[in-house]
Amino acid sequence: MQHAVGSPLPPPHQPGHGPAAGWPPAAHHPGPHYSGAPHPAPHHGPGPVPPPPAAPHPPGAPTGLPRPPAHQPPQVPPAQPPAHQAPPRIPPAQPPGHPAPPQLPHAQPAATPAPPAPDATGHLRLPPGAPVAVPSTPAAQAAPDPTTTTLAVLLIGPAGAGKTSVAKHWAEHRPVPTAHISLDDVREWVRSGFADPQSGWNDHSEAQYRLARRTCGFAARNFLANGISCILDDAVFPDRPVVGLGGWKRHVGPGLLPVVLLPGLDVVLERNAERTGNRRLTDEEVARIHGRMAGWYGSGLPIIDNSQLDIPTTARLLDEVLARAIASPPSW
Repeated sequence: MQHAVGSPLPPPHQPGHGPAAGWPPAAHHPGPHYSGAPHPAPHHGPGPVPPPPAAPHPPGAPTGLPRPPAHQPPQVPPAQPPAHQAPPRIPPAQPPGHPAPPQLPHAQPAATPAPPAPDATGHLRLPPGAPVAVPSTPAAQAAPDPTTTTLAVLLIGPAGAGKTSVAKHWAEHRPVPTAHISLDDVREWVRSGFADPQSGWNDHSEAQYRLARRTCGFAARNFLANGISCILDDAVFPDRPVVGLGGWKRHVGPGLLPVVLLPGLDVVLERNAERTGNRRLTDEEVARIHGRMAGWYGSGLPIIDNSQLDIPTTARLLDEVLARAIASPPSW
């Protein structure tokens, strides 16, 4: 569309900005010199052709005759600008059987969502379990109290040494939260397909021992990550460092404190005789395991001979050994 020179341009056509949405024609807006008188409607195209000038009277013609009226265009009343108010929005007709959609209010700025309420069920999100580090004690600071420090202890001993009973008593009587993790208990979680070493040591029993050690290590790291000490018990052989101490160091961390519980052979045989089920071994097997455990002498690990000690006394002696191990961690 072409516009006459000098007339204002109409606003661009946008949804909701046409004349039906309350925008008056641009030519009807009063200009800066508006005095209240209505403006004639602007020409948006070629207007009517003006009439030719009246012919002059011929000479001698009477002058009293009226001239024919000049052609004048019809007077069109100026259009009044409509009020600046959008017409009511008419919802589209809905087909029969379909309810009309609800009228939505004008969009409001989205409010900031409130923070979620704390979980009232007591669930605690576990922090990522990291390997326990070696405890470090500055030279000018006294060694921490082992009874109130978060520790990871590995209690080593042959079958019948009493390591499970001592570990359970030590964990139950500490003033800080402490867990007892028994390798034999975790290994016996396998109910169908359990590889019993009494029936012969083979690849299946070896694989289940490795799996139980990894499971115990993962559990210990989760307890330690939440500030709960733990004590693990296992019959680790000194002549198999990769499977024994090496595996525990990988699963728990270098801060694990190993302690060997090694009574005399006669005491081990007597305690083994009181056992029942698959925990009871033959005397020959007990003697063989006890002989291999003697390799811990000279290894640098702390050793407790509890041949003449009861369980509470052995647990108190374990605290003393751990206090020395914290002050000077053993190299293993």
